[in-house]
Amino acid sequence: MSREAKEIARTKDTGTLQYDLYFNDDESECMIIERYRDSEALIEHAANLGDLFGAISTVSVVHGEVLGEPSAELRAKLTGSPVRLFALYQSM
Repeated sequence: MSREAKEIARTKDTGTLQYDLYFNDDESECMIIERYRDSEALIEHAANLGDLFGAISTVSVVHGEVLGEPSAELRAKLTGSPVRLFALYQSM
């Protein structure tokens, strides 16, 4: 599943800048570092993964963070999900 997701990100996504998977020693846990050009690129990536989301949702703990300024559409899609939003702090 992780190889499929990485291949989809590499070949189908037009705005994915980074998609790196990190596993612990026994591969029971995975951390994915993802970066996208903009909110639309993240929405496209989710659509491209399609059926893989069903397999991913069987994982016991899924969480994430979105850093930046998500579009209204992305905010709406994330409503009710375990994904937390963090905006860039502008001090000056």
